[in-house]
Amino acid sequence: MASPHTNRDIPGRGAATVTAAEKAQAHEVSLRRIGRLFRPYRWQLAIVTAVIGASSLAGLASPFLLRAVIDTALPERNVRLLTWLVVAMVAVAAVTSAFGVIQTWISTKVGQHVMHELRTSVFTHLQRQSIAFFTRTRTGEVQSRIQNDIGGMESVVTSTATSIASNLTTAVATAVAMVALSWRLSLISLMVMPPAIFVTRKVARMRRAITTRQQRELADLNVTIEEGLSVNGVQLAKTMGTGPALVRRFTDSSARLIDLELRSQLAGRWRMASLSVIFAAIPAIIYLAAGLPVTAGTVSIGTLIAFTTLQNGLFRPITGLLSTSVSVISSLALFARIFEYLDLPAEVGEPTRPVRVEPAQIAGHIRFDNVGLTYPGADRPALAGIDLDIPAGSTLALVGETGSGKTTLGSLIARLYDPSHGTVRIDGTDIRDMRLADLAAIVGVVSQETYLLHTTVRENLRYAKPGATDAEIEDAARAAQIHDLIASLPDGYDTMVGSRGHRFSGGEKQRIAIARTLLRDPRVLVLDEATSALDTETERAVQQAFDKLAKGRTTIIIAHRLSTVRDADQIVVLDHGRIAETGDHTSLLAGQGRYAELAA
Repeated sequence: MASPHTNRDIPGRGAATVTAAEKAQAHEVSLRRIGRLFRPYRWQLAIVTAVIGASSLAGLASPFLLRAVIDTALPERNVRLLTWLVVAMVAVAAVTSAFGVIQTWISTKVGQHVMHELRTSVFTHLQRQSIAFFTRTRTGEVQSRIQNDIGGMESVVTSTATSIASNLTTAVATAVAMVALSWRLSLISLMVMPPAIFVTRKVARMRRAITTRQQRELADLNVTIEEGLSVNGVQLAKTMGTGPALVRRFTDSSARLIDLELRSQLAGRWRMASLSVIFAAIPAIIYLAAGLPVTAGTVSIGTLIAFTTLQNGLFRPITGLLSTSVSVISSLALFARIFEYLDLPAEVGEPTRPVRVEPAQIAGHIRFDNVGLTYPGADRPALAGIDLDIPAGSTLALVGETGSGKTTLGSLIARLYDPSHGTVRIDGTDIRDMRLADLAAIVGVVSQETYLLHTTVRENLRYAKPGATDAEIEDAARAAQIHDLIASLPDGYDTMVGSRGHRFSGGEKQRIAIARTLLRDPRVLVLDEATSALDTETERAVQQAFDKLAKGRTTIIIAHRLSTVRDADQIVVLDHGRIAETGDHTSLLAGQGRYAELAA
């Protein structure tokens, strides 16, 4: 079976993506859950809060110092008092600036750690998903969640908590000082709060909806880049002549982003502008009130100037709080998309109580007991009623037509999927009870689709065994019949393979992949069409190497060409996910059944 999802799934990719996006939008995020991200840093945040409080209190001294200068020091020509007041003003400015640096350092450090943990949590959690998740999810979509969505939250995560604490502390302290100066004037100043809160909530809801659409569009843009600028994507576009269509698709998506960004920036801008006008009008109203005949002489000039200075200091944190609330509410769309991935159940997870196994001591006896697998949304099972006994050190060949379930059966051994029912055991242990790292050390897979990293040949091979010596790397390459070719290159094992290994031919890439698997020395080998890209002569050489290396190992060979499985100890013929025949080459030919038809 070439893939768990056949071509009939491809037209529905866009629909699946929209469904995921709609789910993300509907994914409610509580502020309490966001707050839990900061729980490990509560002491740092407590220090920041204390610094903010001290800074706010220090800053409140400035208006009172100013009132003393205007009402006392200047009229009385008291130079000594004036000097001390000026020194105190400078000292207050220095202290608040120092507090600001400390606050920024701690809050940024905490925010960056939270961002780091979010990124690594999402990446780690996605590593636990089965292959099925990645076959139904666009690569660009996954990248967009990690890069764009988490990146979009950076300013909110880094500065929101401290911004709220700073503005709230400053606003409360300033309001108290204003009441101390004049409670009547304070009532005039604070009457702007109810309409300000109402307007802010409406603007926040507007921006949250736009942010959701922006992130969805960014994900589509990422997908276009991934599909259009990868090596395979460029090759396909050039050979199919679809380059101009890809450019149009990218251009249209980018143009929609321009429109969404404009709408995001202008959403509620007139409403917020009207608040700014009201904030600016309040001091004028206070001056008017202070100059009316009824109130004339009740407020000194120094008090009036100090009060309006405090008032300006009050409106600034109030505006900051309102802006922060807009940012937080609009960022909930980003948190929803991230938490949606974090809430995905691990389809292939670590066992709760893993069974201790020593990979080097594993013999490699494999049993399938009534194994079945049905992919989500499929109308029929991919595998059903599979019972197999594969003795340690033997070779099993899986044959059958395309779509019969061969690759799926091989994937179950490496636990790329978990069966819907039944068990797969190695040496009597259910592989779901083994740690994933132990299973990966036991089972080695060489697939038909070779994937090489964009690094040197040496590092591609060492990826399988980070501690491998150069001698071990070269021995594995010799076993895979690729050492001589690598050694003949100008840079030898330090040759860059290029994106996805395009520096090498298909057969060369496959032999490098074979060497990479053999370097780990697994007790079980799964060879999924592993020699399909090799010419006849090279295939014969590699097959001889496999025959030599297979001694003492359990080997599962998945093949279309029956010439590669003639010598297998056991041949299983699959038909529509079920075992049609079992036997060796001679007995199956004599039986004149499904295998004989394939051979013919």
